[in-house]
Amino acid sequence: MAVNDAALHDTLNAMEGFSMAPHDKASRLREVFVASDPTNHGALVGHVDASQFPIGGPDGAGHVSPGPNPYDLLSASLAACTAMTVRFHARRRKFPLERVEVGVSFHHGAQGERDSFERTLVLEGELDAQQRAFLLDAANLCPVGEILGIGADIHSRPDATSSGHNASAHASYENDLAELQIPYIDPD
Repeated sequence: MAVNDAALHDTLNAMEGFSMAPHDKASRLREVFVASDPTNHGALVGHVDASQFPIGGPDGAGHVSPGPNPYDLLSASLAACTAMTVRFHARRRKFPLERVEVGVSFHHGAQGERDSFERTLVLEGELDAQQRAFLLDAANLCPVGEILGIGADIHSRPDATSSGHNASAHASYENDLAELQIPYIDPD
């Protein structure tokens, strides 16, 4: 059973309180912001509504702040959205999904190739082969995945299957930041 983009929009529109109408979409927008914490060597803190969380990575002065780096946060967004999408489709179809776990890793493509996300799904419950295949296919309807798919490939696989991933290396935010060609400008 194949899942397509039209099914995504039908599903989202069927969700309670969800509408693709512009006025409804605007009222749901939230601003997420990041600010440096002067009490913690300028470490970055992410803010979403009342939630706060550290954001890790190099600060340019030789320190590496604790916490997930931007690549980790991007991967976590894809994993969370995928799990929610799979869970939604399972509940909607009354599939006996007891638990879903999604692992995501981000990889740089070899020179000239696209970057990619490797997504591993663990589906627990008394699901038959057709239900498992449907839910694995439904994972591709994740809205965050659709956005990320514009600039990177996303590969989904069940946990028991070995990866056919050919990316050259696991992405390292710290290494990518260090490789940026940013000219030093003396402030004095």
